[in-house]
Amino acid sequence: MLHRLFTLAILLSVSLTGLSSVMAETHLRIATFNVALYGKTASEIHERLSGKDDAQSQNIARIVQTVRPDILLINELDYDKDFAVAKLLAKNYFAVGQPGVDGETLQGIEYPYLYSAASNTGIDSDMDLNHDDKLHTANDAFGYGIYPGQYSMTVYSRYPIQTDQLRTFQLFRWSQMPDAIRPADPDSGDFYYDDATWEQLRLSSKNHIDVPIQVGEETIHVLASHPTPPVFDGREDRNGARNHDEVQFWVHYLDADPNATWLQDDQGNAGGLASGESFVVMGDLNADPVDGSGRREAIQRLISHPRVHDVQPKSSDEAIAERKERYKGKGDLASKTADWGRNGYMRVDFVLPSSDLNVETSGVFWPNRNDETAKWAEASDHRMVWIEVKLP
Repeated sequence: MLHRLFTLAILLSVSLTGLSSVMAETHLRIATFNVALYGKTASEIHERLSGKDDAQSQNIARIVQTVRPDILLINELDYDKDFAVAKLLAKNYFAVGQPGVDGETLQGIEYPYLYSAASNTGIDSDMDLNHDDKLHTANDAFGYGIYPGQYSMTVYSRYPIQTDQLRTFQLFRWSQMPDAIRPADPDSGDFYYDDATWEQLRLSSKNHIDVPIQVGEETIHVLASHPTPPVFDGREDRNGARNHDEVQFWVHYLDADPNATWLQDDQGNAGGLASGESFVVMGDLNADPVDGSGRREAIQRLISHPRVHDVQPKSSDEAIAERKERYKGKGDLASKTADWGRNGYMRVDFVLPSSDLNVETSGVFWPNRNDETAKWAEASDHRMVWIEVKLP
């Protein structure tokens, strides 16, 4: 009898452990972070990450180990074909416990799955895209970059990535998109790009990617991009137009029109994201819905899309209070995600979940200046933005 009771107790313990594991998997923390980890040459970041004492990378890892996202999008990290740079950041920094505060060592975090996206940055177009009568410069690349792969992005995940269903839109041409804004001189009306150039230009300054991640029986689509800043151009507003359309791309993608044959990925598949699929639109979109000099219509459409639930993650009250004196914007200061000095605070980093996902909490990692963790945030002019969801 005692043996039977002991056996039942063991079985009950195993069952409860399994149940606990399943319950833990239903709570998912998802984050985006523009870490500004790029170099002046193609090999610089690889060399820095090969060791374990790069100060910027240590601070980035401290923030990651504090927030502890299950799914993490890193913007502005070099791309190479074997994902070597992305793997070094995970192995030498994320997985290694970093010094915290008061002598504490933070717990490392493992990301067994990752996808580093190929990028248009630094890929020479062989065209004079900025009209300076020079070829083969950073401004003449399909996406601004000194070398191929600069400013790219990587998705890190604690859960399996469904690589066979992954979609990329690196080669998608700007002119393919309905109602694309073709830059033109505001006085003469002449197009900035001639017909031959316009037909070759790619929409993505880096890439647009759909990375499906399997969490238990559910699939979450990470829809990630990093549109060009809507500045550094002339009166034709070519970067403002491109930024608008890079954001507008996701609006079309979520419309899920089965007849959208124009919306073709690099693998030859057409159409948007099927209705009923769960997703998060993530990344540094370089578009504030109310502030800044960009064209706001696209980001406003995206955050108000029927399939999107914009929870507007916020930073702490203490961090907000110390920034109020310098704030001259119109939007909610608590929701701002970047500190651009004289250009002010902007909300440009987004984690926008689908409306079927139950968001339980969210935040912006922005310590106040008296916090011992404030020096960690100096790693980038952007802050990590995160949400925690309970799967449907």
